[in-house]
Amino acid sequence: MRLAALLCFSALLVVQTQAAEDSDLEVIHKIKTEAFDNSKVMEQLAYLTDLYGPRLTASPEFQQAVDWAISRLKGYGLSNVHAEKWGPFGRSWSLQSYSLEMTAPRYSHLVGAPLAWSTPTQGAVTGDVIFAPVIPNSNRIDLKASKEALQKYENEWKGKLKGKVVLASEATTPKPTTNLLFRRYTEAELAYIAEAPEPAQKPAITSLDEMKVPRAEEDAYKYFESLPNALVDRFYDRRQELRTEEARFFREEGLLAVIRADARAHNGLLFAEAAGPRESKDPMAPATFVVTEEQYSRIVRLVEKKQAVSLHLNLDAKFSDHDVDGLNLIGEIPGQKKPDEVVMIGAHFDSWHTGTGATDNGAGSAVMIEVMRILKALDLKMDRTVRIGLWSGEEQGLLGSKAYVKAHFADPKIMEPKPEFAKFDAYLNLDNGSGKIRGVYLEGNDAARPLFERLLQPFRDLGVTTTTLKHTGGTDHLSFDAVGLPGFQFIQDPLDYGTVTHHSDMDTYTHAVPEDLMQASAVIASLVYDLANRDQFMPRKAMPAPPRT
Repeated sequence: MRLAALLCFSALLVVQTQAAEDSDLEVIHKIKTEAFDNSKVMEQLAYLTDLYGPRLTASPEFQQAVDWAISRLKGYGLSNVHAEKWGPFGRSWSLQSYSLEMTAPRYSHLVGAPLAWSTPTQGAVTGDVIFAPVIPNSNRIDLKASKEALQKYENEWKGKLKGKVVLASEATTPKPTTNLLFRRYTEAELAYIAEAPEPAQKPAITSLDEMKVPRAEEDAYKYFESLPNALVDRFYDRRQELRTEEARFFREEGLLAVIRADARAHNGLLFAEAAGPRESKDPMAPATFVVTEEQYSRIVRLVEKKQAVSLHLNLDAKFSDHDVDGLNLIGEIPGQKKPDEVVMIGAHFDSWHTGTGATDNGAGSAVMIEVMRILKALDLKMDRTVRIGLWSGEEQGLLGSKAYVKAHFADPKIMEPKPEFAKFDAYLNLDNGSGKIRGVYLEGNDAARPLFERLLQPFRDLGVTTTTLKHTGGTDHLSFDAVGLPGFQFIQDPLDYGTVTHHSDMDTYTHAVPEDLMQASAVIASLVYDLANRDQFMPRKAMPAPPRT
């Protein structure tokens, strides 16, 4: 009798499990249909870019985009939709208009853009050009060399820059573009990504003075991945201090404007970020522009040939004289059985100011809004609360998501969990352009691999095939992972993100691929549905120890 009862019970379990799996597959089919046949993702992206882009953190444009998104999420039926303050962030800065022309020795309209937090010129001005590059450029990664070079630079140029337009970047010789500008991952590349990372002993480095950062940026990126997050944060804080010192020197010298070239520039593209400090405790940098590499190198050649070069320029920008708060956008679909437990999705909502912030990261924001729309449109029953977070200040160092994690879950400086920490399931992030999802970075979380592989199985025919223990940097999932919460970024096809659109003036709606964003919406909505209804939480890594001060 015992054996018969056991067999009947086992058969019942199999039937129940099969029924649950069939039910899940039915839901996934509904999600796919809604995501592809009734998609609103490109409509969301058009509003975020064409109408409300760009979205520089703390700017009026960012606030307008937040107001639109709040209205949209409420219209889809979400609860607890609100903007959550954090900060202070720094000055508000909004570009109004600008012009840039070479007037001697020949007229030329220059294709350029001002850097954020530049001081307006108070009308049109004209000045002679002087070639005085800061070596090494303050954007570089060798802090010690940069600090020594800046001191040497100040000693050499003090008293010589007043009233000048300063070419502040090194001269480079342009090289033909040989890499593909648009591509998708090959199976071989995905297989390489899936390989486990090489075992390596992390360097026992506890201070900035001990760091020996490789000069090649690709090697430096790998080096940073081996260091504690707190030390990397201190590194970027120190680099910002150097930029602030450079801006102070330029202002004290009374120069007219600064012109820079960017090492990423090619084929007429512009890459524009910040000119200098944004905090009100520090004076802003003088009017600072980037121009195309082709035009910058032409001006340098003219100056080196002892030709007098004059530029006529104007910059009008509105900015606050005090620091203002940043805003994160939050909304929820309440859980029906476990409303205090949370599955979270997110993307950063802010952008730089020359393009319209389409692939970085209007695409991710539009997808996450679409995920919430799909879940509500299908009226799916979910045990846990599903929460969306759209972050600000990501471009200045993941500031918005860090502030949210600190306020709700744990302060990474002391690693003491708050009550919400124990009720948090997982965070899914999208922030690598418009490319479709090919898998997920597990951030070393071995125990999460079987779960993701099972949940992603229905999407193998859509190219979702890869899980990897490897780390990926620079996105908001790191804020969650830093305190031991499961945070994940998806593997996405590169497309032209790293070659054309990332932080460039070409980061616009036309570089988004509708089919890829529909696929991403379907994948994430299905994952969220499954995670919200699982009996158990996502497996976690241990909470890290507090950093040594």
